[in-house]
Amino acid sequence: MKYDFTAIEQKWQNKWREEKTFACRTGDTDKKKFYALVEFPYPSGQGLHVGHARPYTAMDVVARKRRMDGYNVLFPIGFDAFGLPTENYAIKNHIHPAKVTHDNIANFTKQLHMLGYSFDWDRVVDTTDPKYYKWTQWIFLQLYKHGLAYKTTMPVNWCTSCKCVLANEEVVEGVCERCGSPVIRKEKSQWMLKITEYAQRLIDDLDGLDFIERVKIQQKNWIGRSTGAEVTFKATTGDDIVVYTTRPDTLFGATYMVLSPEHELIRKWMPLLKNADDVQAYQKEAASKSDLERTELNKEKTGVCLDGVKGVNPVNGKEIPIFISDYVLATYGTGAIMAVPAHDDRDWEFAKKFGCEIIEVVSGGEDVQKAAFTAKDETGILVNSDFLNGMTVKEAIPAITKWLEEKGIGHAKVNYKLRDWVFSRQRYWGEPIPMVYCEKCGWQPLPEDQLPLLLPEVESYEPTDDGESPLSKMTDWVNTTCPCCGGPAKRETDTMPQWAGSSWYFLRYMDPHNDKALASKEALEYWSPVDWYNGGMEHTTLHLLYSRFWHKFLYDIGVVPTKEPYQKRTSHGMILGEGGEKMSKSRGNVVNPNDVIEAYGADTMRTYIMFIGDFEKAAAWSDNAVKGCKRFLDRVWNLATEQEHTGDEYSQVNEVAVHRAIKKVSEDIEAMKFNTAIATLMALVNDFYANGASRGDMKALLLMLSPFAPHMCEELWEMAGYGGQVSQQPWPVYDESKTVTATTQMAVQVSGKVKANIVVPTDASDEEIVAAALAEPKIVKLAEDKVLVKSVVVKGRLVSLIFKPKA
Repeated sequence: MKYDFTAIEQKWQNKWREEKTFACRTGDTDKKKFYALVEFPYPSGQGLHVGHARPYTAMDVVARKRRMDGYNVLFPIGFDAFGLPTENYAIKNHIHPAKVTHDNIANFTKQLHMLGYSFDWDRVVDTTDPKYYKWTQWIFLQLYKHGLAYKTTMPVNWCTSCKCVLANEEVVEGVCERCGSPVIRKEKSQWMLKITEYAQRLIDDLDGLDFIERVKIQQKNWIGRSTGAEVTFKATTGDDIVVYTTRPDTLFGATYMVLSPEHELIRKWMPLLKNADDVQAYQKEAASKSDLERTELNKEKTGVCLDGVKGVNPVNGKEIPIFISDYVLATYGTGAIMAVPAHDDRDWEFAKKFGCEIIEVVSGGEDVQKAAFTAKDETGILVNSDFLNGMTVKEAIPAITKWLEEKGIGHAKVNYKLRDWVFSRQRYWGEPIPMVYCEKCGWQPLPEDQLPLLLPEVESYEPTDDGESPLSKMTDWVNTTCPCCGGPAKRETDTMPQWAGSSWYFLRYMDPHNDKALASKEALEYWSPVDWYNGGMEHTTLHLLYSRFWHKFLYDIGVVPTKEPYQKRTSHGMILGEGGEKMSKSRGNVVNPNDVIEAYGADTMRTYIMFIGDFEKAAAWSDNAVKGCKRFLDRVWNLATEQEHTGDEYSQVNEVAVHRAIKKVSEDIEAMKFNTAIATLMALVNDFYANGASRGDMKALLLMLSPFAPHMCEELWEMAGYGGQVSQQPWPVYDESKTVTATTQMAVQVSGKVKANIVVPTDASDEEIVAAALAEPKIVKLAEDKVLVKSVVVKGRLVSLIFKPKA
């Protein structure tokens, strides 16, 4: 009987959809809950690609096994559909973004069904649906009411092509992460979210989570906690210049200062500067660079020394030069640093280039004129530092901090690299920010009963050249009344970034049709937290950080029951093209899942993408290996349909192999070692071909293979008459004692040459093994008229005998 994968897959996909096989029930106390989550896709015009298929298939395998383990499994899907790519596509092709989104979601949904994923399709969310973004807007209003959303003018990253503001995280090597165009710095009024208020908790609460270590490290590095002191220097103008330093012990070695080109004091001092033209030219140059470019450690140091204003070192009263340089950011620390070239590599390079004084204040290294000495351990002893002389660095830091506090010119301070989240985008296709501006009352939140604030239909959604949102041209929509005084007011015309909708979507899955709250208390308490979240490593400093921040805020105001949204986070490697190159249209090596499904079937696609290699590492696509997985499924099909299978128990000859396979596959699925789980099943099929297989043997095989190749296994299960659907059966259980072979075959050597084989109990003693060898007929014959003088047993492998003639 032919394996007609197309007909079989269509049949079971329809059946699962009609019968809602994978729908879960909130509040089911008979079963333990398990919430499995994948990152919901951005529905692009290109459709689903193999990069989606790898993590989705992996979590589908886990979800299917957990159902069979007896869990009430929530495994949902949705669409992160606001954002720039859709808007750019809509502009280029003159189609409204809502229409583009609708069509793309329909295509993605069809493809996800084709792959046989066991999603609960009654829980689909779409971030562009007003019923969904009503609650995104509601969360924003709560952030505003609790002082965590504010508007300010600040230098921002401006994409010259997308014509909108980007978060620091969206700028990669000086270009826009999305379109690759240059990013410049620009002053702009922006809505900001105070993620910095949660910086310490975002670090501390990682400790109780089952996240892979590199994810935790990336989160901690991005937040960038450091301890040090804030110190007030004076300028010769009398102005205070506040600096943050992690090395207050080196204050006596501070020989110059550096301010960011955007520092507010530069503007104030401009009339006093003799080289104002040079300073302004440098400011303009710095504005064209991203923060990441500016802080690159190995880039050449540039700057301008201010001619007309100097700084005064507060510990010794010495006047020191002030520079502006782009490696100091207005948004980090205070936007000003003290420079100690003898003990900081970057300061040393800068000092050498600009001829600044280098004074050693920590001894223990080489000549500081040749290289900075940066050690902070017990080897460093303070010198040239007045009352700190003779102390170690560890002793000097608290001593100088106390002195600064006593003098009223400094204090201990914890600093974070993490910046507040820029939450405004000057584009059309995003959630409207539910705020209005009144000349009399200032910024006012929209009353909650007026949510959702809908995106208006617009003629043109193209970005404007003046940097304002396309919504700013919609005067009928912009002009409104103040919710506070009833006077004339204007709506905010910026929209939210794409990260907004994805910062809480996992909560909406718990209760997606609720119109009274983002989710009911019952649903949130039953399903929280997400038990296992798999996603890409590229989202560990963006989405993961943002969603943890929102969740902690919602916890603080009593909306959600847990401090953290996700208990476990794993990541997967990228699928590369044949030859190991990244897939791209220009290389012509993009693999379309539709083509693979049409040629080999969804079960082959699923099995191959799990067999391709270590799940956490990148793996290269191979058409030959796809064909190999199809041959494996053909062998299973033929084994099931062309051979006679009797007996509902495991056959004696296969019993150990079956129990071993159940143990290995069960452990490998939980450890995401899908490739070795499939290899184990391939080996088991080989055993069945060699030994024959009972109905019980085949039943175990189909149960274990079903999470990987569910359509074929359902069909074979039905054909065999086992009853019910395979996906709804209990997962097979192994007996540890039966994973060990009861008997072992061993070689018998006489004088170094193999003369016979014996079968002995696996737990036989050395004496019993030797006795069995001596009783073997061939050995009995060889031992005639001889005496055994030596025997050596190598457990499980051989017994070596040495004889000599009888005297």
